Amino acid sequence: MTEKTALILVDVINSFFEPGHPNHYAGVEEVLPALAALLAAARDSGAVVVHAAEKHRPAFDDFEWRKLPVHHLADAPDAAFFPGFEPRGEKETTVFKRRFSAFFATDLALFLAEQRVTRVVIAGVKTNVCIRATAQDAFANGFEPVVPREATNSNRPHLAEASLEDIDRYMGRVVPLAEAIGMLS
Repeated sequence: MTEKTALILVDVINSFFEPGHPNHYAGVEEVLPALAALLAAARDSGAVVVHAAEKHRPAFDDFEWRKLPVHHLADAPDAAFFPGFEPRGEKETTVFKRRFSAFFATDLALFLAEQRVTRVVIAGVKTNVCIRATAQDAFANGFEPVVPREATNSNRPHLAEASLEDIDRYMGRVVPLAEAIGMLS
């Protein structure tokens, strides 16, 4: 079977990457060059790019509020795509998610299957939360998840490392950035 690879960028939004927003953490900006390189490779080759971003409905209750403060409300500044990572072009789409996984309660699996994608390169933030959940659900939906080590991080490094170990051992592969770029080229 021929491999067709898509890029899934997870939560490359102001909340994480702009200081002063609710989910920003020291060191998050270290992944930006790797994310930009992946996005450029996907755009250059015409690969499918999915911008998965958490977004919640204003004025409505959300189960997440039981564990987390209110965040990423539709049209709020923290929910906007980080400059340089806005969706553009006909091979890019957006999936809005209300939980950690880009697959849970979205049409992402259906969309990728219709595009005949077999492998997904998953990059963004945070390794131990949204990246891990997305990789696990990619695997559960029959897609090979690939996580470029340099293109994700967390403010909990020990949990990020454990998550990468689990992804590589049980769900897919954790690879160097150059290998992931090659998959998208």
